[in-house]
Amino acid sequence: MSEAKYPVKRGGEYDFDIDKLAFGGAGIARVDNYVVFIKDTLPGDKVKARITRRKPSFAEARLLEIIKPSPMRQHPPCKYHQWCGGCTWQNLSYENQVKIKRQLVEESIQHIAGIQKSTVCPVIESDSAFAYRNKMEFSFTDKRWLLPEELGKADIKPGFALGLHVPGTFDKIIKIDHCLLQSDTANRILRSVSDFCMGKKLQAYGLKTHQGLLRFLVIRQSRYNGKIMVNIVTAYEEENILKQLALKLTEEFPEVESVVNNINSRPAQIARGEREIVLAGKSYIQEKLGDFIFNISANSFFQTNSAQAEKMYKKVLEFSELSGKEFVWDLYCGTGTFSLFLAAQAKKITGFDVEASAIQDAAENARNHQVFNAGFIEGDLLHTLASVKEKPDVIITDPPRAGMHEKVVRLILSASPRRLVYISCNPATLARDLNILSEQYAIDKVQPLDMFPQTYHIETIVQLTKRSVDFVR
Repeated sequence: MSEAKYPVKRGGEYDFDIDKLAFGGAGIARVDNYVVFIKDTLPGDKVKARITRRKPSFAEARLLEIIKPSPMRQHPPCKYHQWCGGCTWQNLSYENQVKIKRQLVEESIQHIAGIQKSTVCPVIESDSAFAYRNKMEFSFTDKRWLLPEELGKADIKPGFALGLHVPGTFDKIIKIDHCLLQSDTANRILRSVSDFCMGKKLQAYGLKTHQGLLRFLVIRQSRYNGKIMVNIVTAYEEENILKQLALKLTEEFPEVESVVNNINSRPAQIARGEREIVLAGKSYIQEKLGDFIFNISANSFFQTNSAQAEKMYKKVLEFSELSGKEFVWDLYCGTGTFSLFLAAQAKKITGFDVEASAIQDAAENARNHQVFNAGFIEGDLLHTLASVKEKPDVIITDPPRAGMHEKVVRLILSASPRRLVYISCNPATLARDLNILSEQYAIDKVQPLDMFPQTYHIETIVQLTKRSVDFVR
């Protein structure tokens, strides 16, 4: 597009009316059908913004001023809302959040998949809009990033801090003493750890110097019994001082059942260690979903909203419509939670995953729960699906955010199960894959489920049934 044809200039400042939100949370404005994305805006806002990026089909702009706020706007309850990237939709009521999430799913299926007739069910809402997370990860820093109101205050030092990242940065950490997404007990533990480390003058790991002990604090809490695991991730071993911290936590908080130290000596800034030391109590806590009790260790993957996860598993079981005679494939099976939920109503389940550790955990979970009709295969789906002799009657697929590789989608079509259940955390890649699957499958039900209130993220469960005749567009 030539310079003259662009409706906006790079660096130009314009007034915009925000029509709706895109998946990702940015507001959408239009200038003669040319789309402009503006973060930190809501439908109904009238704003002034500066164009920062321009492409032939869209532009991005930075919010300068809210000229007239949307009627949807509310005061966010968290004092860190403007600076922390954890929950950007706190300025929307929960009622409006779920309405917009349903619209995002509907629009993706209509515009990307090209499927106009599918009905998207009302969102299955979270029982709790706050304090729903069973896991929170906080970062230590040796260079605290100060909020505007903190600048120039003599009692606030820019050094050590424990908190969360400023959005879009890896090295800017704001000090957090209370997060609304975790329980009050977890917040008290957060403050206790911070006070202990500052009192003992322990050094936070520097991202530039690669010096210092403390890297992450991870707090996990079971919805099943309220028990808590505290995982302190360090750059090297310092068992004596950390055992003092573990003793303090177990004496101060009876809910703390496990304190562990993961040691990550590598430069990569991840909250996972090469080895682990149990400082106090057990090496795991337990969580219950349905009739199943799972041991959750420090590095285990587990859905972070336990209550919603249980609703999701039950909905997948409902959409599978099993009679006890079916062979089921569970793609991207992880630790096998879907397989366990479905096993009692299927003849045989085979789970597939590329991660060896996940397959090992899945097999162990099946043994622990005496599930004998589930087996698990490690490897790339492009190679492993062909190794199974029994053709599936039902396929469950729960791919990562990027969706399925097109060749995997084609393998599913070749396997020709009578029913598919697709679980997705990204409406756009879901719609892309549905566009291909709809060649042979009809979409029966589309069920959004809100796993992460206060954010734009949405899970979607789709039931598809094999057509008697292939669909011609």
